[in-house]
This record gives sequence, C-alpha cells and structure tokens, in this order.
Amino acid sequence: MKTIKLSATDSTNSFLKDLAQNSTLENFTTVVTQNQIKGRGQQQNKWVSEPYKNLTFSVFISFKDLKVVQKKYLNFAISLAIYDVLFANNLPKPSIKWPNDILSANKKICGILIENTFSGDRIKNSFVGIGLNINQETFPAYLNNATSLKLETGLEYDLDLLLKAILEEIKKNIKRLTSKSFNLLEEKYLDVLYKKNIPTMFKNSKDEIFMGMISGISDFGKLQVQLEDDVIKEFGLKEISFL
Repeated sequence: MKTIKLSATDSTNSFLKDLAQNSTLENFTTVVTQNQIKGRGQQQNKWVSEPYKNLTFSVFISFKDLKVVQKKYLNFAISLAIYDVLFANNLPKPSIKWPNDILSANKKICGILIENTFSGDRIKNSFVGIGLNINQETFPAYLNNATSLKLETGLEYDLDLLLKAILEEIKKNIKRLTSKSFNLLEEKYLDVLYKKNIPTMFKNSKDEIFMGMISGISDFGKLQVQLEDDVIKEFGLKEISFL
C-alpha cells in the first residue's frame, strides 16, 4: 500500500485522479495532506479543515468485477470502516447519517466523497475522499454542527496511527465487498444508520415538511422512508433533509 504525503494541496481526490490519468496506480494508493485548501464534499459542498489538526486523504481502489448497480455496497464498506475505527476510539453515540456522514450524537465528525470511473456496467476505479475531524477544537460559526474526536473524548490523537487503522479497515471491508458479502455489509450499515426506525420530521426538495421513519436503502442507494400512511417513498441526495 503506497502512501503519498503532501504538505498542502487543493484536493486530495483531484490530485489522486490526476495521478491516475498519468500513471498506473497500485491498489489502495493513498494521498494524505496536512493542509487541504479546496476540499470537496457531496454535491459541490466544501470540506473545511484546520491544517495539521485533522485527516484529509483519498484512497484509490480498483475493481475487477463490481457492477454499477452494486455501488451502494461500496458506500456501506467505506462508511463502516470509518465508523468502526471511531467506535474503537470511544466516540460517543456514533452513527452513519445517510449516505455516508459519520456523526457523534447529532454532530458531524466525518464526510466522505466517492467518485467512480466506469467501464460498461462495471465500476473500474474509485477515488475515496475522506475528511475526518480529529484534533480540531474550534470551528467556524457556520459549521455549528461540526465536532471532532478530541472535542468528544477530551484526548489528543496521533494522526498517522488513525490513518493506518482506517486504511486497514477499508482494506478489510473492500475484501468483503469483492467477495460479495453484500448482506453482511448492508446489515451492519443499517444497524448503525442514523434515525432508522425512529419517527422523524423531514423536509423535501419542495420545502414540504412531513413525518416519517427511515426503513432502509433501495437497490439504487436511495433512502427509503415509511410515511404515516405506511407507504414507503424513496429519496435521492438533496431530495430530503432532516429537521
């Protein structure tokens, strides 16, 4: 497993994608930076991270036989790898907020961006970007729901050791993925999914407010919500938010 350490870069995912275009990468090649200047999140969101305090890194993963229709299991595998490491480090009340934010109680500690390249109906490569708040103690006011491992536990963490632990978990879960242990990954993911089976207020893309319960994830990775009339409706990214 090759790790490339950068003092600063715009985006580790962008750096890794550029690298892949110009060279043949070893599987699980990782790019990590102490200072990510233009970090990217889901749906053109930004990921803001204080330099030298957190983990901002990207992992290259290649596949031989992972179908596009199975990509939700890739998301499960990566999310659970982060969750399991944070759980082992005593993060209080950890959960995975669909699709792949990691929370401590109601506060966000980690964001994940998975960008794939395709060949026909197969996923050829994945560029997995991870931003994990570790030792940061203050956040901008507009990030009022952000937290870090240090804020939640009161402890200082070794970034290199945590990165090593996360990469080991990612490799373990990718092995489960490639051996087609889909049911295991889904079961573990749903077991720690934020607000699953709890009556919750939501808002849809039309700003309509409604009550429902998260019941599962569809075959295409959409969030399944059971409404008050027991109808199950599916929502994609940005089509639903929590209140």
